[in-house]
Amino acid sequence: GIKWVANLCIFNCISLHFSIAKYTVQRHMREMGIAGISPGPNLSKRNLEHRIYPYLLRNMAITHPNHVWGIDITYIRLQRGWMYLVALIDWYSRFVVSWELDQTLEIDFVLEAVKRALLVGQPKILNSDQGSHFTSPKYTELLLEKDIQISMDGKGRALDNIVTERLWRTIKYEEVYLKDYESPREARKEINNFIHFYNYERPHQSLGYKPPASVYGLGVIHP
Repeated sequence: GIKWVANLCIFNCISLHFSIAKYTVQRHMREMGIAGISPGPNLSKRNLEHRIYPYLLRNMAITHPNHVWGIDITYIRLQRGWMYLVALIDWYSRFVVSWELDQTLEIDFVLEAVKRALLVGQPKILNSDQGSHFTSPKYTELLLEKDIQISMDGKGRALDNIVTERLWRTIKYEEVYLKDYESPREARKEINNFIHFYNYERPHQSLGYKPPASVYGLGVIHP
C-alpha cells in the first residue's frame, strides 16, 4: 500500500545518504495519513482507590438511539504540545452527542461534556474504559443520579469500546493528521467544523449511507 511505499522511499533516501528536510517529511506524512510510532500521554491510567464497574455490553444488541453511549479521551497533537479531546458518542447512530477540548487532564472538562450531552439525550448505559476520570466519584455519581447504568471495558480490552475507537480513527485520519494546528484556538475551530460535518453531512456505510444525525433523529443539513 501507499504507506509501505512511503516508508520504503524514506528508507532508501536515508540509506543512499540523500538529504531530506524534516518539514518535507512531516508534510508528506500528513498528506498520506502516516503518524510516527511514539508513546502518547497515558489517558487510561486507573486510580486503584476508585470503584470499577463491570462491562455490560457483551453480546448485547444495541437497537435504538440513546440505548448505549460511549465516552473516551484522546490526545490531539499541536505544533507545540498537546490538547485532550473527550467525546460522548451514541453507539447506535454514531452521533457525537457532546465533546470538549482542554489543555489539561483535569476532570472538569469531562464533567462539562457529560452535562452538555445530557441536555441532548440520556442513555440507558454509558460505557468507558477504567481510566481515573471515569472511575472518579464526581463522574460516577453524576450518572447514577440520572439512573444511567455504568459499563467499563475489561482491562486491556480496547475492542470493548470499538465504536468510540473508530471515531478517534476517523477524526485523526480525516482531520488531525492532515492539519498542523498552531494554537488551541485553531484546533478547537477545525475540530468543531469536522465534528459538525461528521454528524450532519458525512455518510456512513454502516448506517445505510446516512449521516449520524439523521439516524439519531436530529435531521440533516441540505446544501
